[in-house]
Amino acid sequence: QVQLVESGGGLVPPGGSLTLSCRAALNNFQIYGGAWYRRAAGTQREFIASITSGNYTNYADFAKGRFTISRDNDKNTVYLQMNSLNSDDTAVYYCNIFFSRSDYWGQGTQVTVSS
Repeated sequence: QVQLVESGGGLVPPGGSLTLSCRAALNNFQIYGGAWYRRAAGTQREFIASITSGNYTNYADFAKGRFTISRDNDKNTVYLQMNSLNSDDTAVYYCNIFFSRSDYWGQGTQVTVSS
């Protein structure tokens, strides 16, 4: 069982910023792609952003211009920087690390945007 450790969630006021981290206990991390998803209460999980092994990124429309996905292969970590947060961003955020048929998920970290 591959362990993904997420961190960085918490309570933030509207307009604030957070950076989520996802550290993977994997060999050859650099060949894996990474992604972030979220699920708000009562809704289905939705895609936020992804990054390939070659650092090509893709974003959901709501994330463009506010969220940035990045990776540090030396630290086996994928990040999600989130700016200009609003109440609609309140959700549990999940990281996903994948390569070929390997697909790993983090336990989720709560992000709450509230004053």
